Amino acid sequence: MKNRLILFFFFIVKLTIAQVSDFKSISFTRADNIAKLNANASLENLPLLAHNLTYKLDNDAEKFRAIYTWVCTNIKGDLNQDNKVSKQRKRFKNDSLAYIKWNNTYQKTAFKKLLKHKKTMCTGYAYLIKELCFLANIECKMVNGYGRSTTTNVTSLDLANHSWNAVKLNNKWYLCDATWSSGYFVNSVFIKDYNLGYFLTDPTLFAKNHYPLDKKWLLNDTLISSNFIASPIVYGDTFTHKIIPIGPSNLNTTHKKEDTFTISFKSLNSLDIKDISLIKYSGFKTIPFKIKDLKNNNGLVSFNYKFENKGVYDVHLKIKNDIVATYTVTVITE
Repeated sequence: MKNRLILFFFFIVKLTIAQVSDFKSISFTRADNIAKLNANASLENLPLLAHNLTYKLDNDAEKFRAIYTWVCTNIKGDLNQDNKVSKQRKRFKNDSLAYIKWNNTYQKTAFKKLLKHKKTMCTGYAYLIKELCFLANIECKMVNGYGRSTTTNVTSLDLANHSWNAVKLNNKWYLCDATWSSGYFVNSVFIKDYNLGYFLTDPTLFAKNHYPLDKKWLLNDTLISSNFIASPIVYGDTFTHKIIPIGPSNLNTTHKKEDTFTISFKSLNSLDIKDISLIKYSGFKTIPFKIKDLKNNNGLVSFNYKFENKGVYDVHLKIKNDIVATYTVTVITE
């Protein structure tokens, strides 16, 4: 078992290093600046927008970055539209033809709203990325599937509810999610917060909360749906800090009191062990656990804790002030 675990860790390290180094020699500053210079540009002429975003850039990676940054920083999420589509998905859950008919009609309304108000839902973000890439001669696909959060697709795959993109750069496919990169909602109000953690994300990390209908867009043959729905909850900050949870592999886990409970993860960014903590909430209070044996071996991090009392604990892994993973631990006496 120990040898198998070592091999698994080795696989994770090899996979993620390959992803991080792909564009190490490229600075995206120029692409980001061009996106800023074209802020508030109209969507009425997509060929002109694609040209203005890309014609000064030297390679497809920079061109795609300019497109991605512009979309994420100029398009707002539309919660009303998202709720309306979700409602119809549930309504026509057992009648796919009826849903397709309704959706084909509604797409015209949604597209007009995107053009006029620059507001949309995930399908609109993914569509706009794909169209701008097409105009810039960059191969890009829309990917439909399941997005996982604290409230959706937690323990089972219900309805396909999300869309994102796969883009081909230097003859290799990469994954990105402009919707979740652009911001988030607080009390139904969209908050702009450009999160680059979803840009050309490592497939293993991306699969922590994305599962495509077509499995080829996992870009990783070892990932399966049962792992997706069983895995710990991750957040936008998980992607910001580039943290890949490894163990426990399940959201829900049972553990014996006084036995050593180990958490392990891979950090794709440099990480100070002083920034790592494990906490639980009690009302509005944050209660830290006294973790032990904290180790960071070239980004492969692990630490231990012993639960002294039985019960059910929602425990949260923190990096600095951000929650990056959540586990539910049931502690038993036998």
